[in-house]
Amino acid sequence: MFDDAPQNSWKDAERVILEDFGKTPEELFGVSFTGEPGKGIMERTARASASVAQVHWARLVDGREVAIKIQKREIAQQVGWDLWTFKLVSRIYTWLFDIPLYSLVPYISERLLLETDFVNEANNSERMADLVASESRLRGRVYIPKVHRELSSKRIMTAEWIEGVRLWDKETLTRPWQGRWRQGSPGCRGAPLDAPNRQEVVEVEVIRNYPSKGHLKPNRDWWKGVNGKGGLGVSLKDIMQTMVDLFSAQMFLWGCCHCDPHPGNIFIRRLPSGKPELVLIDHGLYVQMEPEFRHQYSLFWKSLMTFDNKTISEIVRGWGINNPDVFASATLMKPYTGGDGSTSAGIKRTMSAKEQRERTYEMQQQMRKGIREILADEKKWPRELIFIGRNMRIVQGNNQYLGAPVNRIKIMGNWASRSLADSPDLSYGSKLMNLGRHMLFKLVMFSTDVLFYSSKVAQIFGRKSNLEDDMEASMKKMVGDMGFELNHNVFEG
Repeated sequence: MFDDAPQNSWKDAERVILEDFGKTPEELFGVSFTGEPGKGIMERTARASASVAQVHWARLVDGREVAIKIQKREIAQQVGWDLWTFKLVSRIYTWLFDIPLYSLVPYISERLLLETDFVNEANNSERMADLVASESRLRGRVYIPKVHRELSSKRIMTAEWIEGVRLWDKETLTRPWQGRWRQGSPGCRGAPLDAPNRQEVVEVEVIRNYPSKGHLKPNRDWWKGVNGKGGLGVSLKDIMQTMVDLFSAQMFLWGCCHCDPHPGNIFIRRLPSGKPELVLIDHGLYVQMEPEFRHQYSLFWKSLMTFDNKTISEIVRGWGINNPDVFASATLMKPYTGGDGSTSAGIKRTMSAKEQRERTYEMQQQMRKGIREILADEKKWPRELIFIGRNMRIVQGNNQYLGAPVNRIKIMGNWASRSLADSPDLSYGSKLMNLGRHMLFKLVMFSTDVLFYSSKVAQIFGRKSNLEDDMEASMKKMVGDMGFELNHNVFEG
């Protein structure tokens, strides 16, 4: 789905290793491709393949199992052509539709190029591991795989191998646990990778059959039981709560945001307690938020929750945005009903009912005007919003796919408000004042619970759509009234 792109030949992968390290895979990783005793083993066939790189499994001579991410040799040239095309299309759109898109190209291009720098990815990964470890609300719920720097370069990244269940596999996530009581899934918090008394047999089988097998990694499905129908037995609500908590902390508390959280980059493991552990991989695409912008963005989100239109307007106009309503709707991914409604009212005042239904050219012009007002002052407009919006849309899609088990907007609003009291770069007085305001904010948020649980009750009584579905439908209607079609596929990673 997200990791089944065509993979390069082993010869190409081997060449990248040789070019970056001046060593063969056998020399670098201490492996043997002939089953030589006292050596590690490595698969020539990739376990996963995406557009930029492919991942090979290996067991090093010291017993560590690793994921070796090898960049595809043609990517540097391909990215160059893709960015050239992107610049050209942006220039054309800017000229044809009078929308200042081209000014965003340098920032977007820089971020996308960083995805091909695995040293940057290793830096992001290690920083995120440190941040998670420092936050008590996430420590023990989120795991970032360790990077082996001595076996990594700009085009090779070696990290610990993770055994887990992908986010898209709802059945395996929720089916009853058939492993040992009070034991995690393979590799989680010290749980053994292989079934008891199985490790030695696996080693012998792997070495004996090595030359004839493409995949050598042992099958770790023992926890599914004899019939193979077991699962992690974890709660989808707990999974999504952890996910929204993690990415909210990244945006509002740390200012260090992972911008590609699609299901292929998330593994779920079972903790010994029976709770889920979220494992986040692929840390290439990040945005870093300056403290001032992060504080403004937190206050903006808090103000959205409380319909504080004066504060919303002050913040977004400081960002060079002249249409708070449209921008608020784009942020929430649903029509913002707390504003003055000037955008939609203006469109409907100038259009007849028949013209609204037909989505005429004039309506499209009004929408373009709205977009131009969002990008009114392109020098002030925070470029980080592009990728933050991408993160939020993908997380919304994840929640939607799992049946909207959590109130995503409330959770984000709560983190936005609380971060203004927890941020280490604010003065003690400011943090104390914001903490008092946060307590009042918690009371206001009760109204969002009423909407959320009303939607859940409707689902129990047979309603097929969930809250995220309803929000998306409302957003599509609003955008449709303006003469456009909303298509979220571009955010799916």
